[in-house]
Amino acid sequence: MTGTPGKRRLGQISVAVGAAAVALAARKMAATPSTPTQVRSRALHLLERVLPTSRGFDLELWDGTVIPATRQPAQARLVLRSEQALGRMLRLPADLALGEAYLRGDFDIQGDIGAIAGIADDFDAQLRPADWPGLLNDVQVLKRAAGAVPAPVSVSLEGEQHSRERDRAAIEYHYDVSNDFYKLWLDSHMLYSCAHFSSGQETLEQAQEAKLEYICRKLRLQAGERLLDIGCGWGGLAIYAAQRYGVQVLGVTLSQAQLTEAQERVKAAGLQDRITLELRDYRDVLAAGYEPFDKIASIEMSEHVGRKNMPTYFKTAYAILKPGGLMLNIASSDGIAQARVPMWLQSGNFARKYVFPDGEMLPAWETLKHASEALFEVRDVENLREHYVLTLKHWARRLEAQEAQARPMLGEQRWRLWRLYLGATSYYFQKGHLSLFQSLLAKPDAERAVPLPLTRADLYRA
Repeated sequence: MTGTPGKRRLGQISVAVGAAAVALAARKMAATPSTPTQVRSRALHLLERVLPTSRGFDLELWDGTVIPATRQPAQARLVLRSEQALGRMLRLPADLALGEAYLRGDFDIQGDIGAIAGIADDFDAQLRPADWPGLLNDVQVLKRAAGAVPAPVSVSLEGEQHSRERDRAAIEYHYDVSNDFYKLWLDSHMLYSCAHFSSGQETLEQAQEAKLEYICRKLRLQAGERLLDIGCGWGGLAIYAAQRYGVQVLGVTLSQAQLTEAQERVKAAGLQDRITLELRDYRDVLAAGYEPFDKIASIEMSEHVGRKNMPTYFKTAYAILKPGGLMLNIASSDGIAQARVPMWLQSGNFARKYVFPDGEMLPAWETLKHASEALFEVRDVENLREHYVLTLKHWARRLEAQEAQARPMLGEQRWRLWRLYLGATSYYFQKGHLSLFQSLLAKPDAERAVPLPLTRADLYRA
């Protein structure tokens, strides 16, 4: 800081006086009702100052006024449904306020949700100190017009976070919606995890089957081996591995709906002698008395484990794996931050509150640290985030195509939640804010040997 102490003190007083003046003006305005014309005028003034100068979406006010996209053709349109809408969106943390406003129906999104999800990346407002009083007055008028803000319906979990009982409740909230709902937009294997694309032109069905094959090859499955599938979902991997590779499989899940459907699929495939599926917490597999397994797969399940339970998660897996065995851990991870928006404006809690209660995505380095501390050797790490972009786009299109059936199944708010979740998450993977890591871990034998080939060539054989 430059200048004499006296001058610095005068500057500080000036800032304080300015802030007090703004606050006083805001209090006076709060006592004065605003007319619809004033609300519209304030909304336009605020939006024109803070919207990204480069944006691929139109914004439509409740009276039909349109602020057009600056990149044409527009990929989406954000429609404010009432005078109250914008004021309800102008709360902190911003990501939670915007998400909840969409769930309530304060605004709609027509077209590509990803085009609007990128608003934080594109934010480029250059605001001077002289701009703040006017903008704060805009915000006060709009928030006063919004009135009380009703909260959307969300899950309410009881008990200690990541206890067995609470983890089961969190899983049931997300996965026990309805098997019929998931059948509307997943592939025939009902795989609710990232597919694997070679060219990007594959159908979802082809890419999901390729993913199953890729997992089995990474684990180097051999006939007669025993595979533990942690978080087995609807049984897709268990059935594929038993049919194609001749392994014995134990699959565990916390979702009763998934278990029921998976058991029916195993029976239909005639694989009851090779596949056992149970409603069981991963922490209880070792105590159940099973013999050690040759291989372990955990496909996008560890996000539900939680940071504090990661040591237990990997220690349990290590203990139940044979020496020389392999574990494939696939998990989403935080990526590159949306740096143009100050972090104090964002909470990152919308998904944890409404989509995956108690879910935690750890950075890849931290997951591998926990694995290494459990004595696993990290043998291979692959980031497949581009594959998730394509997977989510397939899911979003398929869900939109089934709106007439899906919407009544879920109810209005949860329908909007799923639409927002799939559309926005695709964008976040595309821009690297989220990543998807496949980590191959090994438990070396007594000689510290691991039966792996010297190259990855076997993974890509025709």
